[in-house]
Amino acid sequence: MKKVKIAYWIVTGILCLMMTFSGIVNAMSTPESITLFKHLGYPNYLIPFLGIAKLLAVVAILFPGFPRLKEWAYAGLIIDLTGALYSSISVGDPASQWSFILIGHLLVFASYILYHKKKAVPAS
Repeated sequence: MKKVKIAYWIVTGILCLMMTFSGIVNAMSTPESITLFKHLGYPNYLIPFLGIAKLLAVVAILFPGFPRLKEWAYAGLIIDLTGALYSSISVGDPASQWSFILIGHLLVFASYILYHKKKAVPAS
């Protein structure tokens, strides 16, 4: 049980750091995020919305309680990352630029699986 908890918090910590950084950059509509969204063909008004949504998802995942909200947060992150991957592929970005998106997917999946394993084991 202790190994599952440790693994959960390591994976979830890395995921939340990654999404917090991305969320802050988007919420502030930095020049880099504006350039990226322009490259992908999306309007600028979408940038802060996605940033705030990522930050709220991180809060939902980190804070205890509200299991249904936590499930939606995981789903929202997968939708965000899948949309980013699809968009990157659609505009012809090389596979080397997909690495952070794929790492994000792996972190969300691992955190989600470990979250449920952690919940399934009785507290000791």
